[in-house]
Amino acid sequence: MIRIARWIAKSIFYFIAASLVLVVLFKFVPVPVTATMILDGNGITKDWESLDNIDRNMVRAVIAGEDGKFCQHSGFDQEAIEKAIEHNAKGGRIRGGSTISQQTAKNVFLWQGGGFFRKGLEAWFTFLIENIWGKRRIMEVYLNVAETGIGTYGVEAGAQRYFNHSAARLTPSEAARIAAVLPLPKKRAAISPTGFTRRYGNTIARRIGQVRRDGLDACIYD
Repeated sequence: MIRIARWIAKSIFYFIAASLVLVVLFKFVPVPVTATMILDGNGITKDWESLDNIDRNMVRAVIAGEDGKFCQHSGFDQEAIEKAIEHNAKGGRIRGGSTISQQTAKNVFLWQGGGFFRKGLEAWFTFLIENIWGKRRIMEVYLNVAETGIGTYGVEAGAQRYFNHSAARLTPSEAARIAAVLPLPKKRAAISPTGFTRRYGNTIARRIGQVRRDGLDACIYD
């Protein structure tokens, strides 16, 4: 029992140390690849860009579509989680309650899929990046590793794929279309979207102005 306890204690120590090293490293260094990318049978198309080279419309679009309280919460939106649980209990379209911080933690350090173990690790890494990276770096990493299409990662690669120009100059409509694709990038299209994707994109486009007016992106552009 003593040996087992020591082994568990050492494992926990090494995990904490390794996770801290990775989080500190990626505060300054672009994330080279993620588990999602490696496991993607469609290949990888990506192009890392500094947040300074990504149009503000894109930042505001993901806040509008994914996480309206991004600048207010500390990584977890309890209200959104409770609403998602209540909604999903009724059946129909599954709604997620993850923040941009949680999605970034999952995309960079973990794998896709559910399970309490993975969610626990996600919470740990979310806590770390919130306290070590800060909001601006979280947003920068998120916009560079999020899947924006089949085999396509990051908004720069997404902008080139869909609109044939850089993410440095995206109209509100273009940014909203990319943001609308993010929840299901393999099943939704940013070009000539139809049905729910088109309606969702139009809603995000309208909310971009609200994000700007209400300063919901103030933690990034202070």
